[in-house]
Amino acid sequence: MTNTTLCYIERDGEYLMLHRVLKKDDVNAGKWIGVGGHFLRGESPDDCLIREVREETGLSLTSYRCRGIVTFVPDDGECELMHLYTADGFEGELTDCDEGVLRWVPKEDVPYLPLWEGDRVFLRLIAEDVPFFSLKLVYRGGALACAVLDGKPLEV
Repeated sequence: MTNTTLCYIERDGEYLMLHRVLKKDDVNAGKWIGVGGHFLRGESPDDCLIREVREETGLSLTSYRCRGIVTFVPDDGECELMHLYTADGFEGELTDCDEGVLRWVPKEDVPYLPLWEGDRVFLRLIAEDVPFFSLKLVYRGGALACAVLDGKPLEV
């Protein structure tokens, strides 16, 4: 199982979103996502988060919160355990990202972007300020087939 982080950085009612349009052979091609990535050997979730945000945005986080664990189960590949964060404090200047285009997007506009269906589920949980959660997302043929929140099936 692969371990990753994903972070939605907040500023003035906006999220910093990454439009994945530059990376070759990208499973996220064309989608809008938060920033983050894969753990390096010996990293904790917080270590990975801080490093990935700095690498992809140039920003150094000063305030962040782990919101939940998301387990992705694809029909064609390895499962992924994603540590989901939000951040509301940072320092530094935004830099270009080699994986896509970074843009501040009003939170109310985010659901209208091309997103993974499962991302819509956990973004809603974040917006509702649901306490720390465990979310399982099962994909079949690139479509969300099943979502389970804290052991209980959700309608998809």
